[in-house]
Parts: sequence; C-alpha cells; structure tokens
Amino acid sequence: MTVSFDDPDGKNDRPPPARFAFDRQTWKEIAHLLANLPASLVGFVYVVVTVSTGAGLSVTVIGLPWLVLGLAGARLLGRAERARARKLLGVRIDEPSRLVARGRGRGRGQGQGPGQSGGLFARLWTGLSDPVAWRTVLYEFIRLPWSVVTFSVTLVGLFAFWPVLPFVARGLTNVDRAMVRGLLSPSDELERRIAELESDRGVVVDTAAADLRRIERDLHDGAQARLVALAMGLGLAKEKLLEDPDAAAVMVDEAHGEVKLALQELRDLARGIHPAILTDRGLDAALSSIASRCTVPVKVTVDLTERPAAAIEGIAYFTASELLQNVSKHSAARTASVDVWRSRDRLLIQVTDDGRGGASLDGGTGMSGLAERLGAVDGLFVLESPVGGPTTVTAELPWRRRGTA
Repeated sequence: MTVSFDDPDGKNDRPPPARFAFDRQTWKEIAHLLANLPASLVGFVYVVVTVSTGAGLSVTVIGLPWLVLGLAGARLLGRAERARARKLLGVRIDEPSRLVARGRGRGRGQGQGPGQSGGLFARLWTGLSDPVAWRTVLYEFIRLPWSVVTFSVTLVGLFAFWPVLPFVARGLTNVDRAMVRGLLSPSDELERRIAELESDRGVVVDTAAADLRRIERDLHDGAQARLVALAMGLGLAKEKLLEDPDAAAVMVDEAHGEVKLALQELRDLARGIHPAILTDRGLDAALSSIASRCTVPVKVTVDLTERPAAAIEGIAYFTASELLQNVSKHSAARTASVDVWRSRDRLLIQVTDDGRGGASLDGGTGMSGLAERLGAVDGLFVLESPVGGPTTVTAELPWRRRGTA
C-alpha cells in the first residue's frame, strides 16, 4: 500500500491540485524533474554495464556471481529512488521484503562440500531470480529517455512558460509517481506473505527443536533413570537370590514398583507427544480427558460434524491443554469452559474462566509462545483478560479435511 506523508492511513494518495503559485510542493516537483536526468544517467550506465558484463562473463565461473552482485546493487538503486520519491513527490512506498536464499540450511550434517555447494547455488539462484532487482533494472532502462524529456521541458519552462509550469510539473511528476509505484513498489501481498512465511518457518523450527529437547530431557531424567535403577536392582536381587531369598524378594518387589512408575512416565510422555485418545476418539473425548484433570470444573462443548486434519487436531488439542494448565496454575477461577466449533474454513477454540484476569501475552504464562505457534500455521490468537476477569482466549486455526496434507 502506498500512502502520502500527509496521509498516514493511505486514504488520499493523490497530491494536492496544482496552482499558479509556486508553493513548496511545486518546487519539490521541479527539483525532482531536474534531478531525473543525472540520476537516470547513473542508473542507466550502472545497469547496462552490470547486465552486459554479467552476460558476457556468464560462460566463466565469475559471470553469475558478478551478475548477482550487480542485481544486489540494483536493489540499492531502487531504495534510493523510493527515498527520492518520498522526499520530493510526497509518496511513501513500502520497502520490499529482505532477500532470503531459498533452500538455506540444506546440506547441514552432510559434509562441508555438499552443504556449501548447495548453499552457494541457492544464493546464486535467489539473487538471479530476484523480481525486485529486475524491476529496478527495467525502471532504469525506460527512465532515461523520459528523464531527457522531463529535464528539457522543465528547464525551458523555468525561462519560457513559467506561469503554467506548476501544471506541467504536476502532470510530469504524476507519470513519475506511476512509474515508481508500478516498478519499484513491492508485490504487496506476495512480498509481505513471503516475509511472514520466512518468519513463521523460524518459529516452527524453534518450536520443534524445543519439543525435541523436552522429550529428550524427560526421557533422560524420568524413564531412563528409572530403568537404569531397575536394572541395578534386579542385578543385586539376582546375586542375593540363593544366599538371602527374603532380601531378594524385597528387591524384586521394589523393582516391580519401579517398572510401574517407568511405564506411567512413558505413558505421560507419549500423551504429551500425541495422546492415543485423540487419535482414536477425537477432540471431544481428548479435551474431556484433560478437563477432568484440571483443578477447577470445566465444561467442554465440541460442535464438529467431522474431524479436521490430524495436524490441525493435534494443535487444537495442545492449545486447549496449555490454556487449561494456565487456568489451573494462575487464574484462581471457580469454573471454566472449553468450546470448539467450525466456522466456514476455520476451526475455533475458546477457553473461558471466571478467575482474576489480568493475563497478558508477556506475562510469563506461555501465552506469547502459543500465539507464535498459531501464527506459524496461519492461525490467530486473541486474548481478552481485564483485571478482575473473566479471561477469554480464542484460538483460530485453518480447517483442513482429514486425510489432506
């Protein structure tokens, strides 16, 4: 979206009408038109030299890297032109998203050679296929003849037909505004979406890594430690079996207790990864199960005529589970409720409690982490928690049919 300096909301993107008087905006437009020629000469020479040299050297090993560097410089030219348009023409254009190499990170753990080779070619291809840079190259090519016209007309107008120059300058700069918006502005929705997806990918990777570390820690500190103690206990019982059967029986009994505890910890860990009840019976039964373990009475209502995709179902389950844990730990509530329903192509989960309220995304209750996880899958997270309560959290996820990717 483009907005003017005097219109931050972008509701009026057109400059004020031209007048006979040479006001401040008119002088800015005249300055822009006079500066067009030297600026376009620099840009035209740069892109011609860069593209022609890169194309000529493309048969050598340095050709493509040279062209990529040249396109990176074209991006900088585009940034300078956007800044000039902001200052002199009064229009503001969003900066394109940062250029990120696609396929970055591939080859890790596979040896330095393949990894570095894959990363190099990924960066080269990303630079060569940069639409922002190529649009800037096109802009610099077609602007030179136009800048000759605008410079000549403006210079003559200052000495020959200056009474109508404000109108002429307005018409010429409107063409410049159209060129800048058409060729130097980002592909708004696509560019913004790419930036969001890059950010979301980082959140997903970090979340997955944190979950793996948690599972590893739980296995190491819980079931693994108990199984090690169990093996040692059974070894001692085996040694005492003949010389002290009673002591051996006590050790076996203790080992039996350790086995039960280890099995329970493994069940809890498996439930934390993906509970069997969710797989077998769906959200209604799974949420009722976690609600029964909450420290306050929870009413669960699930209004779904079919089950969503397993991945969406799992995210919905763990979102509700974490929110109910917050109710138990922080809310001091007397009652709570969980409602799940579908609205068109979205799955909605709403958790409400009548506690003391005052919850926030940065309050240390894990709310910000939930919001990031939902955002990473194109979901939404809305928190309403005035001091004194009640607290209502609404989570929204994209609906995908079961069995789809």
